[in-house]
Amino acid sequence: MFTGIIETLGEVVDVVTEGTNRHYTVKSAISHELKIDQSVAHNGVCLTVVALSADTHTVTAIDETLQKTNLNELEKGNPVNLERCMQMNGRLDGHIVQGHVDQTAICIKRTALDGSWEYRFKYDAGRGNVTVEKGSVCVNGISLTVVGSTNNEFSVFIIPYTFEHTNLKEVREGDAVNVEFDIIGKYVARLIER
Repeated sequence: MFTGIIETLGEVVDVVTEGTNRHYTVKSAISHELKIDQSVAHNGVCLTVVALSADTHTVTAIDETLQKTNLNELEKGNPVNLERCMQMNGRLDGHIVQGHVDQTAICIKRTALDGSWEYRFKYDAGRGNVTVEKGSVCVNGISLTVVGSTNNEFSVFIIPYTFEHTNLKEVREGDAVNVEFDIIGKYVARLIER
């Protein structure tokens, strides 16, 4: 489990394809603290650490993950949002995030405001996912509050700290982001469906 509060940005320093799997080696300020078998969210995707060096760690994404997330677009040099799993004896600063991306969404609007930014995303509502105004959503692993919601779109506002310390500053109109919808909302939607 995660909180959606990004610990640090990492940089992809190597990408190796092996069959349908892709191995990403990431350099970051927390890599030296990780352990083999540890779960770490990369752009909101829970991945297992499979190798370590002094300042890098390597994770593997299988074909299923590559098909359903934006990890398949990661290249050497790209920034990646990183978060280690939540400690059960700590504060939950964001919201409950599983690291299981529901789908990708496309950025359809990015507006610089006077001191903040507005991002609007469009997603496939046919997959049963929903957002609600003032509800939570996880975008590239970042816990955010929905400020505008329609059937297949939502918008969020980004404060300067989040803009500077995550890879959202790299997201432009037309770019895909990973989205994990609120777990409580998903259960409520599924119950109503039944």
